[in-house]
Amino acid sequence: MPMWAGGVGSPRRGMAPAPTDDLFARKLRQPARPPLTPHTFEPRPARGPLLRSGSDAGEVRPPTPASPRARAHSHEDASRPAATPTRLFTDPLALLGLPAEEPEPTFPPVLEPRWFAHYDVQSLLFDWAPRPRGTGSHTEANSGTLALAEDQITTSDLLLGATGFVSELGGEGELGLGGPVSPPVPPALPNAAVSVLEEPQTRTTAYSLEHADLGAGYYRKYFYGKEHQNFFGLDEALGPVAVSLRREEKEGSGGGTLHSYRVIVRTTQLRTLRGTISEDALPPGPPRGLSPRKLLEHVAPRLSPTCLRLGSASPKVPRTLLTLDEQVLSFQRKVGILYCRAGQGSEEEMYNNQEAGAAFMQFLTLLGDVVRLKGFESYRAQLDTKTDSTGTHSLYTTYQDHEIMFHVSTMLPYTPNNQQQLLRKRHIGNDIVTIVFQEPGSKPFCPTTIRSHFQHVFLVVRAHAPCTPHTSYRVAVSRTQDTPAFGPALPEGGGPFAANADFRAFLLAKALNGEQAAGHARQFHAMATRTRQQYLQDLATNEVTTTSLDSASRFGLPSLGGRRRATPRSPGAELQAAGALMWGVRAAPGARVAAGAETSGPDDAEVPCLLGISAETLVLVAPREGRVVFNCACRDVLAWTFSEHQLDLYHGRGEAITLRLDGPPGQAVGEVVARLQLVSRGCETRELALPRDGQGRLGFEVDEEGFITHVERFTFAETTGLRPGARLLRVCGQTLPKLGPEAAAQMLRSAPKVCVTVLPPDESGRPRRSFSELYMLSLKEPSRRGAPEPVQEETVKLVTLPTKQLLHFCLKDSSSPPGPGGLPEERTEFLHSHNSLSPRSSMSDEAPVLPNTTPDLLLVTTPNPSGTGTHRETPPSQDLSGGPSSHEDTSDSAPELRASILPRTLSLRNSISKIMSEAGSETLEDEWQSISEIASTCNTILESLSREVSLSPTGQPIPESGDPKEASKCDSEPEPGSLSEKVSHLESMLRKLQEDLQREKADRAALEEEVRSLRHNNQRLLAESENAATRLLLASKQLGSPTTDLV
Repeated sequence: MPMWAGGVGSPRRGMAPAPTDDLFARKLRQPARPPLTPHTFEPRPARGPLLRSGSDAGEVRPPTPASPRARAHSHEDASRPAATPTRLFTDPLALLGLPAEEPEPTFPPVLEPRWFAHYDVQSLLFDWAPRPRGTGSHTEANSGTLALAEDQITTSDLLLGATGFVSELGGEGELGLGGPVSPPVPPALPNAAVSVLEEPQTRTTAYSLEHADLGAGYYRKYFYGKEHQNFFGLDEALGPVAVSLRREEKEGSGGGTLHSYRVIVRTTQLRTLRGTISEDALPPGPPRGLSPRKLLEHVAPRLSPTCLRLGSASPKVPRTLLTLDEQVLSFQRKVGILYCRAGQGSEEEMYNNQEAGAAFMQFLTLLGDVVRLKGFESYRAQLDTKTDSTGTHSLYTTYQDHEIMFHVSTMLPYTPNNQQQLLRKRHIGNDIVTIVFQEPGSKPFCPTTIRSHFQHVFLVVRAHAPCTPHTSYRVAVSRTQDTPAFGPALPEGGGPFAANADFRAFLLAKALNGEQAAGHARQFHAMATRTRQQYLQDLATNEVTTTSLDSASRFGLPSLGGRRRATPRSPGAELQAAGALMWGVRAAPGARVAAGAETSGPDDAEVPCLLGISAETLVLVAPREGRVVFNCACRDVLAWTFSEHQLDLYHGRGEAITLRLDGPPGQAVGEVVARLQLVSRGCETRELALPRDGQGRLGFEVDEEGFITHVERFTFAETTGLRPGARLLRVCGQTLPKLGPEAAAQMLRSAPKVCVTVLPPDESGRPRRSFSELYMLSLKEPSRRGAPEPVQEETVKLVTLPTKQLLHFCLKDSSSPPGPGGLPEERTEFLHSHNSLSPRSSMSDEAPVLPNTTPDLLLVTTPNPSGTGTHRETPPSQDLSGGPSSHEDTSDSAPELRASILPRTLSLRNSISKIMSEAGSETLEDEWQSISEIASTCNTILESLSREVSLSPTGQPIPESGDPKEASKCDSEPEPGSLSEKVSHLESMLRKLQEDLQREKADRAALEEEVRSLRHNNQRLLAESENAATRLLLASKQLGSPTTDLV
């Protein structure tokens, strides 16, 4: 029998080889091992849907490319990073029963190009390769929600928890950096209300509207009706895209011209790239301007330039782009209202309530106005306004430029013997937000009793003591898990709220924010994506020309003698953009740079964020959740402490956050610090180690706010550089707002070694405050809130500064020594001189001072000189002498004079404000001097009138010391005749100033028209010169003469 190599009798089988002790032979005889399955520690991928039919039931197969676009998407170029191998275990230590080690968070990638100035938050979140929904790339169930609230089902006497819904019963606060934070107070904005970054976003009411894409008006504001270019195409990876480009010219501070490009890139995702890039941040281009292709290669490197074609000149194109961008903006809302009587709780019971009770009618009267539907011309919310088929009356109101029509269950048609009440459910069941009103004694509401695919948010309102002077309400909220959290935040226990206008504003803001937040839910997100894709597909297919991106015209005008554009004037020219520049950071609350800094707690883990700093706002955006986790105005930035890779930022009342940046040591941190120096009034802090003297004293005094009021001479504190007016930001590694005044004082008294972080005073020696602190101080001023002071009177004084100087908001106390104890003059800077990054003023956010105020008018609150900043009590002897007769004589000293002069003076002051608002920023210096004189005269008159209240029966002012002998030392009050003459003179000066202003406007208009004419003639001459050169070249060729280069 032949012996085969593989065995006996068959090439497949044979006898086993004889055993041997030779290790080499045994190694050769060993059969080949199967390949080992690679095991890694990457997370297990999400399982796809199971197939339900055929032989493939139970299998999970990857999708097969069915189109060239899908094949191109699946076979990307080799330059893209390969997919990471699949992990089978989260952490190998968990297999051994050891605590799992948390991986260090990574830095989020920063969108290219590097110096692109983003217009809004949506542009910061733009992604060229977005992951599909369900993998955590967009606002999913956990976006903007508290994980604790979603893991456990909470209930109360108003609301029952249910699977698939998140309950808010009160006290949740706002989700910020590191966890829940207390809701912000005006003028600060909630995180969900921050949208536009390039322009100041004001908070004019107590409750802000959230989750609104206010940047959707970018095309209307900067492109529509202006010269720009639109390109459409079908990208293999991105699908249909639409790009809008426009070049802008602005005059720089040095007299030169600054050029920048505004860019909009729209893809099928609901996030749009909007922003600006300066020519100084681009590679040098030819003298005729940068081509659209070169611009897009730098701004949008992931976009294929070969697929784009120039849009047609049809008027349909800009209208379609407006509709496409502004489809998320709607100022008409509909809200359903269900009525739940005592003892009721099911959907059928609430829909079958035929009549409204007294408590329900009281609530409806508070919420809005009952209107007659027939002939109603405002927003009707699908209600019949012609034949009364949907009822005769409804509830309608307006709030913050929004029209709201309520679908009230008891006002909709009632169908007898019909438990479902389809005519009512047809409207309320299609509303996204539903208010459930409960009478006292109602059963708790359960959201699963409502069978609807559109109702995502339920606001449960229960009345307490209705139809009485003590009526109040409590509120609870139930929302679907894929709806992010929204404000205003509920107080602890959900109330109680008094039945007043504030509760109405709270509830309307909650309803509007709930509907806007529900737009991020999975169902409505898919619907909006399909609509957007249809618009883009139509533009890319039907509204394009044959002009490719290469043959499109350049942005600049042709120039025969132009030179190559020079390099940027300064190394930091790209940092001077008005939009938000972006860095990838890891952020955490608290300050950690210096030695002895506060340690991180369980909630202080670093969060990967995108840092955006514009000329107006600083934001931190979590890209995975797609939400803002921190925001503050740049004028609220106090100071910063930095190292090579880390930066502590102090803001507001001294709160701090830590930012850790990636890259070469000092590079990214240096860029952030340079940006902060341009857009804020903050400065670098100082770290001081303060030893104690022989008696255990530190040698300085500090008030409750952390301001240094006194430094003893020849002490260690003075030697280290501590000065009055400085501000303590951190004591022994703990920030002052976190410590509190008592704990900080105890630490300063007892700590063996005191290390402090100090914010130096400003250039004039005054302590630094943020705008929010100045705003709150202005509200506390008696003269600002209208409450008169009993002894110390405050008058309003108008002060003017030249336009080219910095503008400040001043609070001055002339009687107190320089120090924080007497509230010295503080200021916050609204505009930068010569290097203003924002073309718009930020005065719209200032404290409410006077109507028609302008950026160049400054309000100073000046108390009468009193020697001290405290109120003095009148001795009993003075009270007896100053009886009713003396007050009567004082009040009747000059009533006709006050009645005639005071209104005229106030009217003149308002006229000054109006003139300033019309004058602009180019008013001549002599006119500024005239306005200053008028303001001083107004102040003198008002101060004289205010002092009449303190006149004695003899007409002499009583000094505050109460000694009648010192009355002769006081200045005498101006006579009535002198006041009348001053007012008349003031009116004549005002009329003359108005006439000069009108003449200046006419001269300026004529000058602008002449400049436009000169520019037009210059363009015409350039075109004629180019045509002449072309004809000369053709003539030379025809004559056979040698051609020469024309310069």
